Amino acid sequence: MAPAIETAEVAFPRDGDEIRGYAAWQVRDERLPGVVLVPDVRGLYDHYRDVTRRLAGEGFFVFAIDLYSREGAPDLPDMPAVMKWIRDLPDPRVLADLEGAARFVGGRPEVRGAPVGITGFCMGGQYALLAACTSSAFAACVSWYGMLRYAENDERKPASPLQRAAHLACPYLGLFGEEDALIPLADVENLRHSLATAGKAFEIVTYQGAGHAFFNDARADAYRPAAAADAWRRAVAFFQRNLAA
Repeated sequence: MAPAIETAEVAFPRDGDEIRGYAAWQVRDERLPGVVLVPDVRGLYDHYRDVTRRLAGEGFFVFAIDLYSREGAPDLPDMPAVMKWIRDLPDPRVLADLEGAARFVGGRPEVRGAPVGITGFCMGGQYALLAACTSSAFAACVSWYGMLRYAENDERKPASPLQRAAHLACPYLGLFGEEDALIPLADVENLRHSLATAGKAFEIVTYQGAGHAFFNDARADAYRPAAAADAWRRAVAFFQRNLAA
């Protein structure tokens, strides 16, 4: 019989703010590897709570962060609004929140200093890879169709994942759809080349017939069951290998 799954609404302080999220974990005697989960641009909705519980069922303590703990989830009526929101979100703030989340997860009694990984989807996948390239807090990174390139750099977007790739600080698994309208395959190949040239430990997998959000079973238009199942198996195995205490 599988161990029971506990869940809780949790939070940690950072620079006077309260960063909230949703946690799930198996009730077991031994310490659990940790994972910080970063949702897509629409925030911490039911789909990601479900993914959090599913990943916890694989033997991890999982904390799904609410990146909008300060201002609340955005109103995103169309794709231009989505892209503007992503463009305006300040990377330094998000990355500091994610580093804080890694410390919070590592200090949980269920984790007790075991390794902590990071995973994210869409915008969350973008930030998962950026966090793995800008912080030593993470022992592994799995990024699901995270965007790789910025149109321009400024104080809100100092450097894109492609620009940071050579600084990757942990093993990385990138999962992409070959039909993704937001992430050209040329960008994926540029990422592969940059990581290989820098001698980083990485795997990149692309799926034929899959577009953006192919794992999201709450979106019938995007969900691709075969690709999603294969990617999930790879992601779990990758974390099991790289987060072993």
